Amino acid sequence: MPHTHGQEEPAGQGRPTGPVGAGPMAAAVLRVLVVAAGLAAIGYGIHGLVDGRPATNPPNAAAWLIGGIALHDLLVVPATMAAGFVLGRLVPAPYRAVAQGASVVSAAVALASLPLWRGYGGSADNPSVNPLPYGRNLGIVLGLIWACAAVVIICRALHARFSSR
Repeated sequence: MPHTHGQEEPAGQGRPTGPVGAGPMAAAVLRVLVVAAGLAAIGYGIHGLVDGRPATNPPNAAAWLIGGIALHDLLVVPATMAAGFVLGRLVPAPYRAVAQGASVVSAAVALASLPLWRGYGGSADNPSVNPLPYGRNLGIVLGLIWACAAVVIICRALHARFSSR
């Protein structure tokens, strides 16, 4: 249907009617605002680190920051890439993203709870510091993550099987 001046096109045909996006200028303004907010947060954190010098120990914080970056770049990124590569070769394409997502979430949960399930910070004379069986609980959470991934994979397989008939 040709478009004539003064008429709106029916929905779903041709170009969308009305404003679709705010345009590149709005995206640039938003980007500047987000960067400014991020820099302000970094500045606030550095100010708190330096201002509370006895409690924060800036040299120790700098060592942890540098160590964390090095650990991330030298261990975490290559391990994630290797796991993604292996999953990419072993898992069929329709299920690959689910398996990779479950792997990333599993790794994040395991690393975030590492001090708990390894027992760091606890003491034998105070059992209330780490009172729960964190290793078992981590196993339960990881099992639930992979059970959800399995449900998604099964649903995709069934959908593919029955929609191709």
